[in-house]
Amino acid sequence: MTEKYRHPDTLVSTDWLADHLHDPDLRVFECTTYLDYLPPGHEAPYRVVSGRADYERGHIKGAGFLDLQNELSNSDSPAHLRFTMLPAETLANALGKRGFGDGIRVVVYSRGRMVWSTRLWWMLRAIGFDSAAVLDGGWEKWVQEERPTSMEEPTFPPATLRPRPRPQLFVTKEAVRTAMENPKTRLINALDADLHRGENPRYGRPGRIPGSVNVPSSSLVDPETNTILSADQAAARFRDAGVDPEQSNVVYCGGGIAATLDAFVLHQLGCRNLSVYDASMSEWARDSSLPIETD
Repeated sequence: MTEKYRHPDTLVSTDWLADHLHDPDLRVFECTTYLDYLPPGHEAPYRVVSGRADYERGHIKGAGFLDLQNELSNSDSPAHLRFTMLPAETLANALGKRGFGDGIRVVVYSRGRMVWSTRLWWMLRAIGFDSAAVLDGGWEKWVQEERPTSMEEPTFPPATLRPRPRPQLFVTKEAVRTAMENPKTRLINALDADLHRGENPRYGRPGRIPGSVNVPSSSLVDPETNTILSADQAAARFRDAGVDPEQSNVVYCGGGIAATLDAFVLHQLGCRNLSVYDASMSEWARDSSLPIETD
């Protein structure tokens, strides 16, 4: 059986973006973020570094910049939970000021890893904004093809973004504990294999949520082109791990970032009952009351 992605309009090519770059109803945003990993024992597993400096040295022509950590995440969360979701109304208001609204289409991209753009896409979907797409291949593919870049930062007129929340897209540790006891729900770890096996104590207690399977987000991207794998290849990755898109699936990682790439691809493969554990191992591994397992 040949697989196909069910929502092709939410994953656009560099060709498509080049052809539509000057559409008046299109907004392009970069959301690059970097993680500076810290040795065990620190209050947080990493230091968050905004990608704005790289953006200012050159970006896709006409693209604005969104700071996921400082602009679009809940600053009231503990220091080790760096990217937790804002309330839907708060996030919608912040994005409306940046030009998100009815009748507007948005393309998001990032450098290095596509997980930042899929994180922003998943956040947008969680508040009911369905006119967003991820740029396949991101910045790397764009510059490799010598597409137009600029150092100028645009300003988009403010718009009204009315939230239509989908609270089921992000879940808490309580929902994950319930999912652990449900044989019809699959827990998926999007972290790399060494973290899944328990060989790396980055988030506190090493290991994984019991019963979860491992589909690293990095395994869903072609390392040479930085593009998401074909539908057939991606479906095989999940199938080999025992994941069924027809079932209920909960994806987690270290802080709810890499998990969104797995979730994005599963959504493309037709998974309808799908959630991301927002706090992920940054919360789970630090709570000694929660079970953990290793190889």
